[in-house]
Amino acid sequence: MLSLALPKGSLEEQTLLLFFQADLEVKKSSREYNPTIADARIARVKILRPQEIPIFVADGHFDIGISGHDWVCETGADVVDVAELPYAKTGTGVVQMVLAVPQDSPIATAREIKPGSRISTEFPATTKRFFEELGIPVEVHFSYGATEAKVPDIMDALVDLTETGSTLRRNGLKIVDTVMTSTTRLLANKAAWADPDKRHAIEEVRTLLLGVIEARGRVLLLMNVPHDKLESVVAVLPAMKKPTVNQLYGSDDYEITTVADKATVNVLIPQLKAAGAEDILEMPISKIVR
Repeated sequence: MLSLALPKGSLEEQTLLLFFQADLEVKKSSREYNPTIADARIARVKILRPQEIPIFVADGHFDIGISGHDWVCETGADVVDVAELPYAKTGTGVVQMVLAVPQDSPIATAREIKPGSRISTEFPATTKRFFEELGIPVEVHFSYGATEAKVPDIMDALVDLTETGSTLRRNGLKIVDTVMTSTTRLLANKAAWADPDKRHAIEEVRTLLLGVIEARGRVLLLMNVPHDKLESVVAVLPAMKKPTVNQLYGSDDYEITTVADKATVNVLIPQLKAAGAEDILEMPISKIVR
């Protein structure tokens, strides 16, 4: 039913992992750019550069696609922003498009960029808009990659994406301003979104993908609690809303189920045991659907 465009490059590995965890495994064959997904809702899959995907989705070549918000803004693609999918090559999935200059430059903000400065970037449209809004005339030069290598010998500054800024620092550059913040997005063609059957399928795919992202970094905790320890254990517990408490059959004791951040369980489990919890189980969560 749906045609889907997935990003090649830095987002590819994490995108394929997301779809696998959502039970929409992308199976590659000898035709590298034409994988398949064994799901009745997805009829065709293609792996393309993320720069192209918003335009191809807008033009109707695909019903849905995965790309960055930065590329939607850069291309001006008229698409439906179906969902924010906060993942990236590493980290939290939030990336910054930044303006960077040589480390020894006296420039501290974008407003201090001199008129006529040469700016290297893979995002010329976004960069031009940014400086036009500041009222600073600059020369914007399209970069085919290795943008940081061109400053300061060829260019005066650059606009590029970064998650941590470490690559820029290693190349003797410093960030002086943020042009925009970007995350990965699930995009839809407007005609496909207006079609009831396709929209239903798109929303189901969205539910699966967001369910995986919601579950990441979380675990399910189950434990038995003597009736006289219930309040002390509940007081220690985190929960998305409230923990589930069920009385055990033929007993005055209880079973408690809750969700916790994986990063906290090394501290939480000893605290629960000290509060009176018994038979504590920690289990992975594949999806959380709200």
